[in-house]
Amino acid sequence: MKKTALLLAALLTTGASLSADDAVVAPAASSYSITVDFPYASKYVFRGVQYAEGAIQPSVKVTSGDFYAGVWVSAPVDKGYELEIDYYAGYGFKLQNGWSLDTGATLYTYPGLNGGYDKATFEPYLGLNGSIGAVTSATYAYYDFTLDVLTLQETLGYSIPIDSKTSLNWSATLGRAEPDAGSGYTYYGLGLTVPYKISDKATVTVGAQYADHDISGLDGNHFWATLGYTYTF
Repeated sequence: MKKTALLLAALLTTGASLSADDAVVAPAASSYSITVDFPYASKYVFRGVQYAEGAIQPSVKVTSGDFYAGVWVSAPVDKGYELEIDYYAGYGFKLQNGWSLDTGATLYTYPGLNGGYDKATFEPYLGLNGSIGAVTSATYAYYDFTLDVLTLQETLGYSIPIDSKTSLNWSATLGRAEPDAGSGYTYYGLGLTVPYKISDKATVTVGAQYADHDISGLDGNHFWATLGYTYTF
């Protein structure tokens, strides 16, 4: 995930209770989980805009009940691009019929950024998640209080099971970014990921992605591949 003043320039203004049974024989379930992810992306594209030619993007996420928090890193292979470290936290509220509200915030940081650009931006978000038949829907609103940009985004997903270990996961995204000053832009994308469960806790995922935008004078039409390893404790 990434948003800096470079984006605004492109827009012409320049992402423990254990509840144990009394029975001694049953082990208590953990009240939290930790997920670590080690993906590589041949391009780093955020909201339709490319920010690196290739990047290693590890992350750690802690979940406890409906609360979650994590750290996400994008370390570009080409040193001509910026290192990004994002910190986020959120909480989910269950609604009826499997729908839920997701609210939280992300702090985007760029430790090596110079030249008068923001080294950190703060973006709260609110989302509605659920399913319409076999199609999943994620509708989100983001507002970056540092860059004064409102982003609205819709993502639809569809999964085709192959067997007990793998599936074909399709996604389509459409979004609109509107700064308080200057012109906004529309972005869209398609994705296919294929996860393969090595064990109950470990998964390898390969993927192919496409994204574009309507920003005049800025390259679009991005294709890239991803490969990652995920482990949940």
